[in-house]
Amino acid sequence: MATQYAISGTTAKGIAASVEQGVADGVLGPGFTLPPVRRLADDLGVSPGTVATAYKELRRRGIVVTRGRAGTVVAARPAVASRRPPKVPAGLRDLAGGHPDPELLPHLVPPTRLSPGARSHRSTPRVAHLEEAVRDWLAPDGVPTGHVTFAHGALDLIGRLLSVELRPGDAVAMEDPGYHHLLDLVTALGLRTVPVAVDDAGLRPDALRVALRAGVRAVVCSPRAQNPYGGFFTAERRDALVEVLREAPEVLVVENDHASAVAGVPLHTLTSGGPARWVHVRTVSKFLGTDLRWAAAACDGTTLARHDGRLLLTSGWVSHLLQETVYALLADGSTRALTTRARDVYALRRTALMNELSARGIEARGVSGMNLWVPVRDESAVVNGLRTHGWWVAAGARFRIASTPGVRISVADLEPADAARLASDFAAVLGEAEATYGG
Repeated sequence: MATQYAISGTTAKGIAASVEQGVADGVLGPGFTLPPVRRLADDLGVSPGTVATAYKELRRRGIVVTRGRAGTVVAARPAVASRRPPKVPAGLRDLAGGHPDPELLPHLVPPTRLSPGARSHRSTPRVAHLEEAVRDWLAPDGVPTGHVTFAHGALDLIGRLLSVELRPGDAVAMEDPGYHHLLDLVTALGLRTVPVAVDDAGLRPDALRVALRAGVRAVVCSPRAQNPYGGFFTAERRDALVEVLREAPEVLVVENDHASAVAGVPLHTLTSGGPARWVHVRTVSKFLGTDLRWAAAACDGTTLARHDGRLLLTSGWVSHLLQETVYALLADGSTRALTTRARDVYALRRTALMNELSARGIEARGVSGMNLWVPVRDESAVVNGLRTHGWWVAAGARFRIASTPGVRISVADLEPADAARLASDFAAVLGEAEATYGG
């Protein structure tokens, strides 16, 4: 299908727009090789310099990459085609979404009146009592709270920071496997991802050291409930990573504590090790509700100024209605009790499935959070095989850069009673794949 797409345009801008449209429409898929500069120039009747300029713009924006003699190809994660997960087929049990169990979320009761319009929200962007509540929330975990700010979710804050701190072409160290929306975001900003392998204790220090020596400008990581692998920083791993980061004090350390209260393990934060440039991001969507697009962040003074300066020029502030809603929930005793219950339930469900898989000789990773990562040889065979048994899990390709294949199973609403059936079906699927493909 891609070979039938005719790139058009008589200017660099027009040629780039034509390629971008083909990628956005899905007819120029990841890995598709664009015509050589001189050949496309001859086809379009323009100079080679015009085509070269178009390709340069497409590279800058993360739509294509150059692979030496292999030419210019569409990027694996083109910035104009964010990989939305496939729709769950009718009748299947969805274990791919990664969403919290609705039964373990509080009822939202937003404020009944708008905040007064007379005052300038730009001059007072944060509700004072929520700001203090955030400091009280973060400080016991060892996160420095001298500077805090808010954003419309973790991706909003991380995207804003990376766009301010880095320039297209700069490299970012990313967990591998890692959160697919973050991987797509980095590519969309025109940045390069450098994979850092993870294990049950999170980022591996040896892999991080290699990434730093490769010249990355930022490190994005999860201290616990790492998605999709489920690892978390132990105190020993945190200390080892801090030592590695001291080799590159100019690198921005972004710590995404997305599951926080329901991760099921304590926080051992890199920020307590005294990095020069850092931000610790914490969200509430996993335990207060997915519609609460709000994030709190503690950071160093320079990072605060750069983030808030850009925020001031765009959305200006985070809705005070949203802030008041979050504050009311964080301050509510029954909500805190429900959050504690959710943490324990998720740990029980995660452990139940791990044990059932282990009893059938199936390795799974997931010592914290809501997900399990199961290494497999053929992701498609497992996903499609489980589909025939009524289960829908996430293929690992969306989460991987250079790591080996696997599938992610979200256990948020998987009762222990269902774990045995899923594990048995998983074992059957692996057996079928082995019989089909051998070994």
